[in-house]
Amino acid sequence: MPPRDQILREETIRGGMDLLFFSNTRHLRHADETLAALGLGRAHHRIMYFVARQPGINVTALLAILGITKQSFGRVAKQLITKGLMEQHAGARDRRQRLMMLTPEGAKLEKAIFDELHDNVARAYTAAGPDAVTGAWIVMQHLMGEEARVQFRAVQGL
Repeated sequence: MPPRDQILREETIRGGMDLLFFSNTRHLRHADETLAALGLGRAHHRIMYFVARQPGINVTALLAILGITKQSFGRVAKQLITKGLMEQHAGARDRRQRLMMLTPEGAKLEKAIFDELHDNVARAYTAAGPDAVTGAWIVMQHLMGEEARVQFRAVQGL
């Protein structure tokens, strides 16, 4: 870890960016392979992840969290629905509202992917220790910007 007076040097920032790239790529490798075997990718996983976090989430809220267009969402959601992994229902109060839910098969797939990612994060957290985990959470929240922090807090129930 660089000394405190070196944290803003270019090589330290590039090193941090390298860490983000390589850790993200390796962390998601098995998930990518599992999804690819089903003809799916990261866009499918992101939707499934947040639908699993908030079953019955409406499309508008999901678009805001993911930062994607309705057109992009529609293409990926259609594939998930066609494969029997996700379904949509009309809202009880507003029939125009589309609420998204994973099917039992979709929930099983999302859980299998999550369990592996969970184990990887748990190993890293254990190796790094609580102070490092707190520091990493702080850094990531500052990287995401205020709008994403608001969404993050909402997903966390804060």
